[in-house]
Amino acid sequence: MPLPQFLLAMACFGVVAMARAADPPYDPLVVESPPRLPAPLDLDVIDDGRERTIPVRVWLPSHDRPAPVILFSHGLGGAREGNAYLGRHWSARGFCVVFLQHAGSDEAVWRDLPFPERLPALRKAVNLSTTLDRYRDVPAVLDRLEAFNGEAGGPLAGRLDPARVGIAGHSFGAVTAQGVTGQRTADGRRPFTDQRIGAALLMSPSLPRIGDGATAFGGVAIPWMIMTGTEDDSPVGNATPQSRREVFASLPPGEKYELVLFQGEHQAFGDRVLPGSKRPRDPNHHRVVLALSTAFFDAVLRGDAAARAWLESDAPRSVLAAGDLWQWK
Repeated sequence: MPLPQFLLAMACFGVVAMARAADPPYDPLVVESPPRLPAPLDLDVIDDGRERTIPVRVWLPSHDRPAPVILFSHGLGGAREGNAYLGRHWSARGFCVVFLQHAGSDEAVWRDLPFPERLPALRKAVNLSTTLDRYRDVPAVLDRLEAFNGEAGGPLAGRLDPARVGIAGHSFGAVTAQGVTGQRTADGRRPFTDQRIGAALLMSPSLPRIGDGATAFGGVAIPWMIMTGTEDDSPVGNATPQSRREVFASLPPGEKYELVLFQGEHQAFGDRVLPGSKRPRDPNHHRVVLALSTAFFDAVLRGDAAARAWLESDAPRSVLAAGDLWQWK
């Protein structure tokens, strides 16, 4: 190569190298400032076969390109309006976030009752029928989202990427997400697994009521992230901080992650105070949840190598507090 061309090539190489060196490091908490997000969209999904309505709230990103989808299943007594801090952040990061509301175990269970009657009503709402309804709500919503995505002129037309779907859930919502992403029954079946879902974030997960953790979770093939706390018990059911940690211990290796928040109570992952809480929520808990969950979905649903490298390093220590546990296998 003649010298002038060689010098020009080297100069161009230097510019590219400098540009790459100037790229900011991966940060799962960075969003547009302020994020220019559309208002949340409330829709009803009708499951004709069950004559059941599933209200959903959809948080769309600011761009109109097809976006990876994150479903969210609320805990016992919740609603599609809950956990809005997740919807705002994940949509600002470019995801379409769909909050499901599960009739029979939603806020209608307790909302109009006198205070002394609320906890008994909530306990009664945790049963096989409501659990099965939740499992069946998920594919019904996915089917309808695919239809919405293909409806020309509709509010979700072309906005979703149905090939990249994750699910998140808290408490009863975590049970829901477990059931549709690989949890086995005591006899080894996976009757509710939906193959369209490629990742699950489980906040306050639970062991099965029948069988053991190894049987239930030993064959989970897709990436799971577990989030719990050192004080994450519940006034409904028999889950304890120790039993919740058995879920991660029962998982096979390969893209499995666990966060344990120091002094994290059951309310740490939500946006309202729950009965039985002993202290105000630590404001850093939501920051940790947002950082790790975003990196998880970036890595798995987007295939972002920088996000995966961030997750599987000491980098999360930049957001964790002393006493928080972070591990993967």
